[in-house]
Amino acid sequence: MGSEGRRAAPFLSPLSLKGSTTYQAIEVTSPLEGDNKKEMEQAREWLQQARRIAVLTGAGISAESGIPTFRGAGGLWREYRAEDLATPAAFARDPKLVWEWYEWRRSRIAKAEPNAGHLALVQLEEMVKSFTLVTQNVDGLHARAGSRNILYLHGDIWTLRCIACGLSYKNLQPLEELPPRCSCGGMQRPGVVWFGEGLPEETWREADQAVRSSEVFLVIGTSAVVMPAGGLVYAAKQAGARVIEINAAETQVSPIVDCAVRGEAGKILPELLKG
Repeated sequence: MGSEGRRAAPFLSPLSLKGSTTYQAIEVTSPLEGDNKKEMEQAREWLQQARRIAVLTGAGISAESGIPTFRGAGGLWREYRAEDLATPAAFARDPKLVWEWYEWRRSRIAKAEPNAGHLALVQLEEMVKSFTLVTQNVDGLHARAGSRNILYLHGDIWTLRCIACGLSYKNLQPLEELPPRCSCGGMQRPGVVWFGEGLPEETWREADQAVRSSEVFLVIGTSAVVMPAGGLVYAAKQAGARVIEINAAETQVSPIVDCAVRGEAGKILPELLKG
């Protein structure tokens, strides 16, 4: 369950995300040579040595729990794309339709369970002095697994926010009325970040700081092609962190990471924590 909507990232790195974003080109080296065994050993060693770890997760880790990514083939709901529904304009035009989609997604997520990748991150958090989990996912599976220090870049699908009074709270139960109404009478919207909306400033500031102060930065199940979340990889590199990518396929940032491990998070992460 990835981002609701952000623009594609240029192959550049954001230097500052306060106010406006500036970019600086990063020299791209050749992808790391060697087989997965070598990369696994290197990643395991760095994780064992690190005292400060930051993690970025994307739709890939949730897909392993059976949650649709809504991107590419099979990404339609009825005849609609996610990009047609996850916008302020779509909500203003037909809030019931948008809420029907979100309630369908909520029902799917409610049946899903955290996988071995989620659980391994809980274990990793308990092993180090400083740990921050930054997620693009809105499904809440990290929290259900037991992770504590979580920053939700793109919001939380279980949160409802009143567009009239601004009251925000979690509701884990099926919604009886669509669109739902606040106690003040105002209409409520999903507590997620839609296409065309900015990220929560304080959440982004904390994420950027955590990544820049980390010794190891894990990038898991994300293509890193959307901004500003994808920029965290570049921020980590500039700050001197060792960047480890765990993904089933090569991504846009694979050429600049320090270690790229190919495979599913649910299989790779538990192995990295052994020994």
